[in-house]
Amino acid sequence: MPNRSRSNPWPTRIAALLGGLFGIATIFSAGSVLFGPEAARVAAGDIVPFVVWFNLIAGFAYVTAALGIWQGRPWAARLAVGIAVATALVAVGFAWVTFQGAAFEMRTVGALALRVAVWTLISAVVLRRNRA
Repeated sequence: MPNRSRSNPWPTRIAALLGGLFGIATIFSAGSVLFGPEAARVAAGDIVPFVVWFNLIAGFAYVTAALGIWQGRPWAARLAVGIAVATALVAVGFAWVTFQGAAFEMRTVGALALRVAVWTLISAVVLRRNRA
């Protein structure tokens, strides 16, 4: 497969950088809640465990997608779309468990909305680039 990184315009490069930075921050954040000191777990408040585990795993997918986007790999667009869809499905699952009465932090609602928005935007940029 050809390396199309030299032909990527600046929106694609920004999307890759955003995805990569978002991935690193997500891995650090979720990892500290799951494996970090007690203070990190306490600061996280009422977590919904499957959301935190998803975020940790997704963080690695974010970094992988970002690298693929940067290099102009065709599979990176599919991965970005998959991340957006999977995150939206996790948000639906999160809504379901919270409507059932599970304790949660309101910032999780915002974080999930942000993740869906970011990866939908990244997907749109990369898909548009692939069509050009």
